[in-house]
Amino acid sequence: MESNDRDERVEEIKGAMRSADYLCDDAIATALFLADELGKPILAEGPAGVGKTDLAKAYATSTGMPLIRLQCYEGLDEAKALYEWNYKKQLLRIQADTAGECSWEDLEGDLFSEDFLLPRPLLKAITNDQRVVLLVDEVDKSDVEFEAFLLEVLSDFQVSIPELGTVEARRHPFVVLTSNRTRDLSEALRRRCLYLYIDFPEASRELEIIRLRVPGLAEGLAEKVLAVVRYIRQMDLKKAPSISETLDWATAVSVLGRDVIDQRLMSETLSLLVKEQKDLEKVAANLPAVARQALL
Repeated sequence: MESNDRDERVEEIKGAMRSADYLCDDAIATALFLADELGKPILAEGPAGVGKTDLAKAYATSTGMPLIRLQCYEGLDEAKALYEWNYKKQLLRIQADTAGECSWEDLEGDLFSEDFLLPRPLLKAITNDQRVVLLVDEVDKSDVEFEAFLLEVLSDFQVSIPELGTVEARRHPFVVLTSNRTRDLSEALRRRCLYLYIDFPEASRELEIIRLRVPGLAEGLAEKVLAVVRYIRQMDLKKAPSISETLDWATAVSVLGRDVIDQRLMSETLSLLVKEQKDLEKVAANLPAVARQALL
């Protein structure tokens, strides 16, 4: 592909993502382009609430591909991520053969067929007739053992079901893994992915995000919202306001119909922006100084 064609494709991705209400910079758009061209998963890391999950959702929307999401958590295993057998349906099938007309060999072959299989997100993504976006969300919350299992699936996009044999992907999914870095991921997983670190955006892009996602916000208030949020982020807090929380607060200001951000408004809505008790106490104690940022 020629350099101009690549540049045009990256710009097309940025435009399509914007149409899906996601503003991405050149680095993010380039990562999406390369992941598609190279057939590699994206590993998106960064603070919570900066848009990692929304990246996969917006890409699915912008390309028209279905989104399949696997939410990771401690204790997640193959049965919940890949497939399990519908035991209740199997039991009903056994009970239905009250006359014993089927031999056990025939009955067993029937019980362990696709009719009794419950596909979970990974298997759904692999067996889908059309290409999908597979979002493996918060992979850092899963156990190391599950991460190793995931490596095998993402390497070959095929799985082995003992009773049915090997199931290969009809079309390789576009894969996005997200991590909040609550634990270190293995080097093996990182090697198989295109790494993308998403941080809080620069002020100009965050302002554009607020205007795009909260179009009902009164004129001039987006700048005030941003000034307050960025001031609070500089304070020594356990959990600084994310983009997600900024948008929630901006939406609340819009819904309340306020045209001024003052100390009273902040006192009434601060819990939408700051969500740790000690952080709330610290910001509330400095509320006059925080509110002044909206007047600068």
